[in-house]
Amino acid sequence: MRPELPSLIKEIGVEVTRAYPEYARLLNGPNGQAIRVGVEQSLASFVDLVAEPSTSTTVRDDMCRRFGRFEAYEGRTMETLQGAYRLGARVALRRAKKVGRSFKFSPMLMLSFADAVFAYIDELEALSREGFQEVHAHSGEQSEAMRRRLLHLVLTGSPVPRTAIAELCEQTGWTLPDQVTLVALRAPAGLDRLSADRDLLTDLGDPQPHLLIPGPFDDARRLMLGQSLPTTRAAIGLTVPTALASDSIRWARRVLELVDSGVIDDAPLLHCEDHLITLWLLSDPALLDQLARRELAPVAGISATRRERLVETLRIWLDTRGTAAQMGELLEVHPQTVRYRMRNLESIFGEQLVDPESRFATEAVLRAMRLRARGVESAP
Repeated sequence: MRPELPSLIKEIGVEVTRAYPEYARLLNGPNGQAIRVGVEQSLASFVDLVAEPSTSTTVRDDMCRRFGRFEAYEGRTMETLQGAYRLGARVALRRAKKVGRSFKFSPMLMLSFADAVFAYIDELEALSREGFQEVHAHSGEQSEAMRRRLLHLVLTGSPVPRTAIAELCEQTGWTLPDQVTLVALRAPAGLDRLSADRDLLTDLGDPQPHLLIPGPFDDARRLMLGQSLPTTRAAIGLTVPTALASDSIRWARRVLELVDSGVIDDAPLLHCEDHLITLWLLSDPALLDQLARRELAPVAGISATRRERLVETLRIWLDTRGTAAQMGELLEVHPQTVRYRMRNLESIFGEQLVDPESRFATEAVLRAMRLRARGVESAP
């Protein structure tokens, strides 16, 4: 086989460049000599392996991986390189048949030779694919890192120069939307990227994984999240202008916290939209304590048992404005008991129950305290 190599290499070059004109341009370019050396190395390595099967293929393997990396850098798929490999194999077999006839090789030997050639081509393709995938994996990691950086900049808000966000948008091909919806995820978060929309920005790292959805959270996005987060709990923030993205993720994370404390019932997908009043009432626990101390000051000096009964009666009255009979059913007491307690409340609170602003403040405090108590009651 060795005497045939020089002319065979030329013949393969002619056939490949005719079938794939892009390789003709490459062979005449600055990388042409390196490509020719690679082709020669691949063919010579096949002959060396026939002569001595234990021959090292390190140089050939590295060259094939380089071919795959080069295809990726050039923006082509592996199909062109695979086609060139297989065309080269067909040219080599055509030459082998000619040589075989002159040496009167048996048909069985020629079939074995053909099998060996195509097995060898499979090896070359596999090696080149390794290099090709290596480039794309590295490129994907870089792109994902830039998209995470972009997500962090969007959440940082106005202190970040818009030029920095615009530059990352250009590098990642992501279009900055007018509105965004942030989603807080339970850790550890598992996202099925095949089911997830391509325009999501994600950071799945612990302890607070999250993602950004461009635009509003509609039915299509809901279906997509259900499919791409099959085992991960999520809280959907409010859709806000992009500059307010940090508010959306803050509210979503707060919903998860309230689930943990037992205030909000758990579900696969939780919506901040459904819990706005709860978020507002429990947004500042320390301030709630101060409001409760002020609004409930009139009953601070009475016994704990009596205070608890009066406060619960006051809460029911503020919630329902019901009759003594209706309130009695809710409190599980006689209507006469309700009337007695209401006379006490009117005597104790006085104008606080008449003035609209004072009455609203008292009602808000009692609702918030009831929500917080629900969390305490559900704690193990």
